[in-house]
Amino acid sequence: MNDVNINDPRLQMDPDYQKFVRDNPGRGYLKIRASSINEAIPASGINIKVSKVIGNNNVIFFEGSTDLSGMINDIVLPAPRAIANDLEVPKFTEYKITATGNGINQEYNISICCSITIIQYINVIPSIGDVS
Repeated sequence: MNDVNINDPRLQMDPDYQKFVRDNPGRGYLKIRASSINEAIPASGINIKVSKVIGNNNVIFFEGSTDLSGMINDIVLPAPRAIANDLEVPKFTEYKITATGNGINQEYNISICCSITIIQYINVIPSIGDVS
């Protein structure tokens, strides 16, 4: 399986990716909050990757690191458009979050719905030298 960045022009010609785009014309939002000790200490420098397997590609939609407050805000991801009168369970698209750095290597599966912000908490166990 190939890792492909969302901005790779070759991806635009892939039939599986073209279907994904048609099925996900809306936008959902993701925030990351990384911290340790019951959210008391922000965890900066945690590397975050948001991806999804589409056809034969592992498409990377976002790569970045948490800031000094342990946050990444405003990650925008494709999602199925919401239907105003639909009383069924909202439609969503699943993504994988990979968090690495500061001794962690964790994966999370998330569901993104159109026009909704999801907050993913990343729990980091501090090393002895991290606590004063």
